[in-house]
Amino acid sequence: MTDIQLDFAKQDGLIPVIVTDYQTGQVLMLAYMNEESYQLTLETKQMHYWSRSRQELWHKGATSGHYQYVKSITADCDCDTLLIAVEQVGAACHTGAYSCFFNEIYSEENSQQ
Repeated sequence: MTDIQLDFAKQDGLIPVIVTDYQTGQVLMLAYMNEESYQLTLETKQMHYWSRSRQELWHKGATSGHYQYVKSITADCDCDTLLIAVEQVGAACHTGAYSCFFNEIYSEENSQQ
């Protein structure tokens, strides 16, 4: 652990969290943390978030069984965004998909020029 102080004040008490699969680097989801969910994540080594829609703490996997176990936490240069690598159990997305990022809009690889 380090003494890095995150800047929760900059964005009304919330910081964005980019969550990746620790083995593949695949982006699984984007969520938000407040100070309490961040501290719970550090203490338990399981992901806790702040649900903006429900306005409550959210322990990922508590109802679905799709837990996220923390492998590493990195802050960006401004200390107002986190990149967290996790061991994902089951699906990260509420739709049942492994990653929330599955709606392809554009891919140069799939584009016909």
